Amino acid sequence: MIAIRTESELDLIRQGGEILRDCFRLIEEMLRLGVTTGKLDRVAEEFIRSREAAPAFKGYQGYPASICTSVNEQVVHGIPGPRKLRDGDIIGIDIGVLYEEFYADASRTYTIGEVDEEAERLIGVTREALELAIDKARPGNHLSDISHVIQTQAEKYGYQVVRALVGHGIGRRMHEEPQIPNFGPPGRGPILKPGMVLALEPMVNAGTYEVHALKDNWTVVTVDGRLSAHFEDTVAVTEDAPRIMTR
Repeated sequence: MIAIRTESELDLIRQGGEILRDCFRLIEEMLRLGVTTGKLDRVAEEFIRSREAAPAFKGYQGYPASICTSVNEQVVHGIPGPRKLRDGDIIGIDIGVLYEEFYADASRTYTIGEVDEEAERLIGVTREALELAIDKARPGNHLSDISHVIQTQAEKYGYQVVRALVGHGIGRRMHEEPQIPNFGPPGRGPILKPGMVLALEPMVNAGTYEVHALKDNWTVVTVDGRLSAHFEDTVAVTEDAPRIMTR
């Protein structure tokens, strides 16, 4: 069953989203050549806790860090550590917070130094896929309308959406119903209603959609070693327009 949130519950999710927004702004100031992904993780955790929230990922099913830092061919769930960011890298940063018993979740992909044209294009297409998906989060639309617009946007530019991973509902738990694939035909699945809260997250690969996990059992990478980009926002369906909780 897909939860319908009250206005007071939506407000708590929004407050958690504001913490995420400010955390991303802090991280963006640190993104430069030579910074380690581990340092980004430490700063993010300290900031989140300073706002009387908890890093939602830390300890989640055994995950060892507070944020995910996925570089280049890493799709999602990259574990922060001693890796230094280099010129030409792209990095997906995924952060979740738990605030007053409610979760919020978001991801951004950034460039480091001078990146090539393909990287810039991939990031732009993925970012636009998220915007198109958010616009479909309206009452009366079907859930798969979101999935379809993401796939259409990616494939229009010759890219592929990851099929093994999905977006999700979010609220009192990090992952709630419904699962939201980034592909599929329109007009299927549940009809969206005001009060639903969805974590929409296009994951787009420059090459094949196929992925696999590394030996750490967390880091997911493209099987062909080509780049992947990831954007995510927590979005509430309302009577008027989609409400982006994490911006």
